[in-house]
Amino acid sequence: MAEAARLPDYDEFGFFEENARDAGLAWAGPPQVRRENVDVDGERISALVWGDGPAELVFLHGGAQNAHTWDTVALALGRPLVAFDLPGHGHSGKRPDGDYWPVRNADILASAIAELAPRAAGVVGMSLGGLTGIRLASAYSQLVRRLVVVDVTPGVTLAKSAPIAAFVNGPESFASFEEIMERTVRHNPTRSVSSLRRGILHNAHPLPDGRWAWRYDRLIPTGGMLDFRPRWDDLSALPAPVMLVLGSASGVVTEDDVVEFRRRQPTARVETVPGAGHSVQGDRPVELARLISDFVFGATDASR
Repeated sequence: MAEAARLPDYDEFGFFEENARDAGLAWAGPPQVRRENVDVDGERISALVWGDGPAELVFLHGGAQNAHTWDTVALALGRPLVAFDLPGHGHSGKRPDGDYWPVRNADILASAIAELAPRAAGVVGMSLGGLTGIRLASAYSQLVRRLVVVDVTPGVTLAKSAPIAAFVNGPESFASFEEIMERTVRHNPTRSVSSLRRGILHNAHPLPDGRWAWRYDRLIPTGGMLDFRPRWDDLSALPAPVMLVLGSASGVVTEDDVVEFRRRQPTARVETVPGAGHSVQGDRPVELARLISDFVFGATDASR
């Protein structure tokens, strides 16, 4: 209760200087960022819009995350972009049927991207966002000119993602901020404590009784929903150039998955980021930003 009382004035745009400092980025003052909501057939899709020019990039986060997971990457890139909260996550609306999987995500996000970032040069998706990006690039190719897939392939299984599922499918609420913080630090050994604290403040909220709960709806892997193998066919069909970025300390993507990825997309670029786990954007955000910049824009200086 005391911890919740110390955090009544949470400002979702108040951590950018800390993001920059942790990543060793020069700080030139607060970036221009605003939150916008798009209505898609009565469903709210929320997004962070960076900059005041036409969006050059679209970002899709992983399951149980939110758009703020890309904050440091966005600061490093310094380009106009849009980072979406996936359905059921962050400030986006929740679905009664709980369908937060790639096909439905792509159908909903296509309309939101068409409104907020119709001419983006590239789409970047991590984990669930990466699978959503593959489906999006196949079914809505006019919106995806280049695709960056971060630490996932359609070969992902419950076994490969077990450490992540163990964290995500833990308690639904916690007695205090300290309790949710302790568990998060324990399950994310590759992340700094300061970055995890920011992540919790963006991704959780205090309840009226002083307990804390996550903002996202549960992703329930039942009825074959974790059988992503049909997305291999989507990968084969997509016309956009694609880059697969892996975390060296992650076990979500195996060597066999990479072989199949290259078989489906022979010209795919594959990069591994040393020292990064599954959430490459959290562990090595500047390195990821440089890879994105080079692949999408042909420039190696992501912090221009």
